[in-house]
Amino acid sequence: MKNVSFFILLLSMPIFSQKYETHSFETLFTEDNFEIREYDSVMKARAFSDSGNNNFMKLFRYISGNNEKKEKISMTTPVYMKEQNNSSIMEFVLPAKFNENNVSKPLSDEVELYMDSGGTYASISYGGYSNSLKRKKYRSELNKIISKMNLDKIGDFIYLSYDSPYKFYNRKNEVIVKVNY
Repeated sequence: MKNVSFFILLLSMPIFSQKYETHSFETLFTEDNFEIREYDSVMKARAFSDSGNNNFMKLFRYISGNNEKKEKISMTTPVYMKEQNNSSIMEFVLPAKFNENNVSKPLSDEVELYMDSGGTYASISYGGYSNSLKRKKYRSELNKIISKMNLDKIGDFIYLSYDSPYKFYNRKNEVIVKVNY
């Protein structure tokens, strides 16, 4: 029985460690877990709500074929999350091959598409499962570094998650904010 369990675990490893296309950026500065990055422009799908609980499913349905072309769209990383005007916002980065001219429009009015212009962002990374205490801690750390470097912060903090909820080890999360650098 022990060998069967090990074999099943071994077969399931690719499912839990899949590699996804990631929003591309160039690292301009790095020190410990802090970086300044220049992000490329990219198409994103966005959903928002007062509770935030169903934003993931709205976006997942869109990439699963709930769009004009009934097209399945590959999952990418990271997932962007932020709070704005008492709403919870979640965004999926669409694969780099998509732009305003070739992306399939959502069938749901709860999902909107837009071209994110990219830009320069300060980031700090942390591991494990993210939660409000960790987000607050690393947001504060990032704020201190930005102040120490005399950088101007532009806009709100954004929380990034790179991993499926089923990944248990080596999880990657980040807090980022746009800056003048």
